[in-house]
Amino acid sequence: MKPAALAFYGCALGLLGLGLRELLLGYEENRCSMTYMFEYPEYRRVQLPRRVARLYPAYGLYLYGEGVYAQETRGLKLSGAPVLFLPGNAGSYKQARSLGSVALRKAEGLEGGVHLNVFTIDFNEELVALYGGSLLRQTRFLHESIKAILRLYKEQPDPPTSVVLVGHSMGGVVARALFTLPRFNPRLVSLIITQASPHQAPVLPLDPYLLEFYSAVRRRWIAGAQDLRNVTVLSVGGGYRDYQVRSGLTALRCPMADPNKLSLVATAVPRTWVSTDHLSIVWCKELVLATVRAFLDLIEPETGQFTDDTETRLSVLNYHFIRHPVQVPDEKPEPVVTFTAPPEAWSEVNTLRLFYSAPKEPQVKHFLFALSSRRKAYSHFHCRNSNLEMTSWLYGCTEMNGSMCLQAVDLSWRTELLPSYKALTVRVSELSSVSHLVIIASNPSGNQFIIECEWQREESQTIPLAVPHVLSFGLTVSDVTINSTGLLHTVQLQHFHQVYQAFRITVVSQCKVSRDRLPSVYRLKVPWFREDSFTTASIPSITEIAGMLHTSRTVNTSSARLLLHTAPNCQYKVSVRTSFPKVLGQVLRFCGPVLPVYLAVTLLLSLGVQLCSISQAGRPVGMGEAMSKALRPHRLELPIYLLHLLLRQSWFEEVWVSLGLPAVDTLPLTLAENTIQNTPVPTEDWPRLLAPILCLLGATVAFWGSIVMRMGLRLLSFLLAPLHRPSVTLDCGTFLPQTQVFFILALCALGRLTCGAVSVTVAFMFHLYRVLRLQMTLRSLRHVLNLAPQKISPEMENGYGAGGCKRQPKECNGGPLLTQSALQEVRDDLQLHLSLSALLTVPMMLCAPSLIYWFRNLRYSVHLDPDPCWPHTLPLLMATVLLINCNTVTLSHSKILRLTCRLVLPLCIAMVMFSSLHLYRVTHFLSVALGFLAISCYL
Repeated sequence: MKPAALAFYGCALGLLGLGLRELLLGYEENRCSMTYMFEYPEYRRVQLPRRVARLYPAYGLYLYGEGVYAQETRGLKLSGAPVLFLPGNAGSYKQARSLGSVALRKAEGLEGGVHLNVFTIDFNEELVALYGGSLLRQTRFLHESIKAILRLYKEQPDPPTSVVLVGHSMGGVVARALFTLPRFNPRLVSLIITQASPHQAPVLPLDPYLLEFYSAVRRRWIAGAQDLRNVTVLSVGGGYRDYQVRSGLTALRCPMADPNKLSLVATAVPRTWVSTDHLSIVWCKELVLATVRAFLDLIEPETGQFTDDTETRLSVLNYHFIRHPVQVPDEKPEPVVTFTAPPEAWSEVNTLRLFYSAPKEPQVKHFLFALSSRRKAYSHFHCRNSNLEMTSWLYGCTEMNGSMCLQAVDLSWRTELLPSYKALTVRVSELSSVSHLVIIASNPSGNQFIIECEWQREESQTIPLAVPHVLSFGLTVSDVTINSTGLLHTVQLQHFHQVYQAFRITVVSQCKVSRDRLPSVYRLKVPWFREDSFTTASIPSITEIAGMLHTSRTVNTSSARLLLHTAPNCQYKVSVRTSFPKVLGQVLRFCGPVLPVYLAVTLLLSLGVQLCSISQAGRPVGMGEAMSKALRPHRLELPIYLLHLLLRQSWFEEVWVSLGLPAVDTLPLTLAENTIQNTPVPTEDWPRLLAPILCLLGATVAFWGSIVMRMGLRLLSFLLAPLHRPSVTLDCGTFLPQTQVFFILALCALGRLTCGAVSVTVAFMFHLYRVLRLQMTLRSLRHVLNLAPQKISPEMENGYGAGGCKRQPKECNGGPLLTQSALQEVRDDLQLHLSLSALLTVPMMLCAPSLIYWFRNLRYSVHLDPDPCWPHTLPLLMATVLLINCNTVTLSHSKILRLTCRLVLPLCIAMVMFSSLHLYRVTHFLSVALGFLAISCYL
């Protein structure tokens, strides 16, 4: 192996490691608080009808309980509001303990005995994110479970008519799939909360059943949007800590006119403001508290059940998950408020800014701001407070009496909760009927707090800042210095609207005068999706913010913005530079699932190089050299790019569709999905440059993976050598023709009766045995030739073996050939079969989820139904068994080897075109290539 190739792939491996490190470790520490059980948790199984238990023996329905509550509900006589938790991929039904325990604690002491009954479903920890064959089965069992839950309340005076669903991961997708069932009554579910659920598309599309399931759900929620308007769905993504399901996939596809479908990221949830990984989103105390508070606010005190009013549901969810204003959801502000404070409590503020720190002594204090002299000069009025007791604290005065306000309207509903204080901004142009603004700064309990207010001009508070180009690699910096004279500044990050952009934003704050100040809050606001992130910083400080996006910008929206809630009379310097590691992390976050395609393409192209070498020189080149020659990204991407250009022409697209050809798959970064209107949004063409990067990363995995595989096989051959007699025959590990036919039939029967992935794995093991025997033979021949060198006769030089057999195709009996030419033939065969083993590893890995699912459900059924690997893998099985007897001498005399070599590149191009979003198609293309190679061994 050439040192240059090692150095090149070593650098590529460094880039891959840098991107993986950023993806897996380059995020904030886990700031979620753990939820604890105060008493021992119990899961009481709910008996289901015999028909249901017989149809779904692996599933179960449980009621969560603790302590006294668990004893009281032993007979399943329930009176609370039902909530059903759905675990996700490989998830346990016991994950409901965080939700159930917090719900029990929060319900203690509530008036009217309001409480929740938390149920959970055992889906047998199935790998539904990788195997889609059981998704419909889970959906049907969920329907039966909902009906069983509602039957438990039939003796109650006000029984519930619906169940609230909480779905984690794929459990959220199953919850939405309920509405695709023909006999499902949509009134049984009125609220669904999903946690880290990939609603947009599956993370890894490994089988067609998974994609068909998603298509059915998408069609139902788009075509039947009018029928499902009364169903409220809230989807919460985990943020950057969740590298298993990126938050962009958690966005709901729904019409813009439907306000009951909400999507957001956990970092934007008030009183949460943290990123969660894929598992901690279930037990994150901050998020669980927000969920339980919302549930309890949705219960009607009269009935003890969830409200059926859609507007109330939306108001409660907005309060706890989106904005969190000061008024509680069921509190209706009075249209007109009358003030009775004495004259000495009123103070008029004539300056542009107010700073007020409440004393320890209780007092009544009101501040007046006249609007008459400020309307033309200023556009906004901004206030913030910390620890203020009053829920309503900003009013617009409509009737004045001297220096006192008699009547006013409440403007506090616009308040927004930030990590360190409450903030409120009102637009002056909307206050035409108001003469003064009133700030209520009373502290009846003697609690200390701070209030800061100011008049603002929007144009002077907004600073444009063009971000560096993504290809600047951090060498250029865009910065701006803000000499803060106000409380709020907006840095417009121009041209920052694509997910492949990633920046390191540094904010340096310093003040000339040191005094007690409220901390600064930096908010990265994304206009087109609720994925805002908050950072709190003291003064002075140096703060770094990761500037990345979960979704690309949609049409007619501005770029991302950085909102700085600052301290007055301080200086802030904002610097933005491209972070190359974060860019690599974003590429892997969005395009990582495509790497198996480029891995298979690299291995297939390398095999093609070896076949061409056999055709021309009679022997294959090494795997390392073959991969170096095969790495030609332009040969792949240029035809694909030209096809994309042609498909933009309407006439060509019509011809393409009329021929029945499938749609061309695109990279996740080359097309932005408008998650609100479900329409494609074109982006720049340059992300097509990502394809060569992915090709390089796929080749890197193939190169180093093949090295690891060769080393592993060499070690394994050493370990297995004592179990085999030393052999120097060239046909070791091969089968007789009759044996090959028997094995093909046996593997077909095995796949038909059990699981197709089992047959693929067994066939791979047979071929691996052939490689191990070749490795042992190579080592034996080396030892024999080193210990007993022979004088090579002219017959030997001409290719005659020890038994006088000329090495022609299909003629030699495999007698011992103790010559250097025999050693070279074994080495050539080993190189060829090593490449074949590496290539066969890809379909075996793609079939692994089905194999795992089948193995874990053996106690329920020997046959996997449905089976995504059967009968599509039949050509692959036949080719694998036939290739076991393949050798380089036979191939060098093949009549169709040149045709097989020429088919490799078109197959690789087609694989990239049609498999990026359909990974299971990789197996089909490899079956075609290996099928032609198997035929070449016999023709």
